[in-house]
Amino acid sequence: MKYGLNSPCVRRSDLRRIYRAESIKVDLWPYRFKGVRGAYLNDELGATVMVVKGLPVEPFIFTLAHELKHHLVDQTVKTALCAEKNQNDAIEIGAEIFAAELIFPEKDFCIALEVLGVGKGQCEAETLVKLKHETQTTLSYAALVKRAEYLKFVPKGSFARMKWTKLALKLYGEPIYKRIRPHKQHLG
Repeated sequence: MKYGLNSPCVRRSDLRRIYRAESIKVDLWPYRFKGVRGAYLNDELGATVMVVKGLPVEPFIFTLAHELKHHLVDQTVKTALCAEKNQNDAIEIGAEIFAAELIFPEKDFCIALEVLGVGKGQCEAETLVKLKHETQTTLSYAALVKRAEYLKFVPKGSFARMKWTKLALKLYGEPIYKRIRPHKQHLG
C-alpha cells in the first residue's frame, strides 16, 4: 500500500520506483551464473541488487521483489546470493513468499478464484490460465501453481507436466505483440 501497488500486474517501473525510494541501486549482470538469478549486497557503498540482465519479464520482476525483501527485512544480512541451492534456507523461503505476496497477495488470489467460481480442490489448469489472463498478473505460472497447491485449490503435483504457454495459446490465441512484431520489421 505504501507504494501504491493495487493490482497483481506489477511492472518493472513499479519496482524501479520502490527501489529509488528505498535508495537501492540495481546492477544488471550481463551473464548468468548457474542457478543464480540475483543477489543483494549492503555495504559501505549502500544497498545494491544484482539481477541477471537477460531474465524474462516475470522472473526479472519476481527477482527484484525477492531482493527487496532482503533490503526491507534482513538488515543483518550484508550479502544474500539468491541461488537454487539456497532454496531451503529460511531467509530465502521468506523472500520467495514476500515476492509472491508483493506481486499477487494471497487474499486477492483467493478472491479472484472465488469470482471465477473455484472452490478448494476445484482448480483446473484452464482456470489458472484464465486467472493470469484476466488479472494480467506478472506472477509466473509456476508461482501461481505453488500458491494454488499451498491454498489447497489443487492437489500437489497436479500440474507437474503442464505446458502453460501452449494452453494459453489454445485458450486465447497468439498475443497481439507477437502478431504485430513481424509487420514492424517490414515497415523499416
